[in-house]
Amino acid sequence: MWLVDPLCGTLNYAVGNMLVAVNAALRIGSATTVAASADPFADEVFWTDGRSAYLRSDGTDQQLCPSAESRLVEVNLDPPFQNAPGFSAAQLHAETEFVEHFRARVVSTTLAVAWVAAGRRAAYITDGDLRENVHFASGIALCRAAGCVVTGIAGQHVDTAASGLVVAADQQTHDALLALIRSQRSGRQLASGI
Repeated sequence: MWLVDPLCGTLNYAVGNMLVAVNAALRIGSATTVAASADPFADEVFWTDGRSAYLRSDGTDQQLCPSAESRLVEVNLDPPFQNAPGFSAAQLHAETEFVEHFRARVVSTTLAVAWVAAGRRAAYITDGDLRENVHFASGIALCRAAGCVVTGIAGQHVDTAASGLVVAADQQTHDALLALIRSQRSGRQLASGI
């Protein structure tokens, strides 16, 4: 099955913001075997053969190398918010521990998922159901092939869960973000008396 998103970042494009992606992924059974996310305006293609991940620019392929050095974390603020009120991506931006360790960014395109694999972002977080999702299939495949840590927002395997996505360049960044998410979820449960 092909999962194709011909224009991810539609609203960005509609207002003249050229942060968009063209995503395509081939899924055979439960495995994504090949995938690509293209940035048509930067003339870059992030791609994977399922084993390694690369960036093609100016006709040359470079292997992707994730890095958390930037501390930049993309947080998707587009609905639906399936995990509310237990988890709020918007609230994460205001958490003291988040601000002490990371710098939030919001570009509203899954191109940012590929940026994690390329070392341009430390992590990416979104809420929602990602199973067989045309927006995220290629980015998840790229990040896995590049060696990123990829789970749902509760730390579960992303292919079997309907609850969001955390992609991080390394385990330390992933663990720190999951701790913040868990703290938010448990704090909201205590506040509501659950």
